[in-house]
Amino acid sequence: MSLNYLNIYNKLINFSRNKDLYQSLNRNDNFSDRLSIFLLHFAFFMRKYKSKENKVILQEIYDFNFRQLELSIREIGYGDQSINKKMKDYINLFHSMISEIHYWDTLDKDEKSRKITIFLQDFNKTHDLIDYFEDFNNKLSKIDLNSF
Repeated sequence: MSLNYLNIYNKLINFSRNKDLYQSLNRNDNFSDRLSIFLLHFAFFMRKYKSKENKVILQEIYDFNFRQLELSIREIGYGDQSINKKMKDYINLFHSMISEIHYWDTLDKDEKSRKITIFLQDFNKTHDLIDYFEDFNNKLSKIDLNSF
């Protein structure tokens, strides 16, 4: 199962590496920007596949992804105390993303823009990001969890 989770993690990372997502950024992207984009992708993923049938699998994917993030942070060179604080911050950020996009399908474009801006303040063209995440959300709707 771990290989499947690694494939999901890598797909989400690849989505987050899309250069087009960073074109409206006022500066060069950094680890924090990429992490925020990754967490948004992951939040949409978790939101879309949340169900009683997928509960155990999604918990394992959640645990796996945050373990991978912790390893990435360690590779950057943060110390143990910094890592614990950073991971707590990232987990809280992720949960607030899930909370903000919970009713994504019922929001209008301006409301979606406000939600995205909460997490991506330095991005100018949030409407482009909205279109991107709308498309991502629609793609997730067309495939089941096992196919992802």
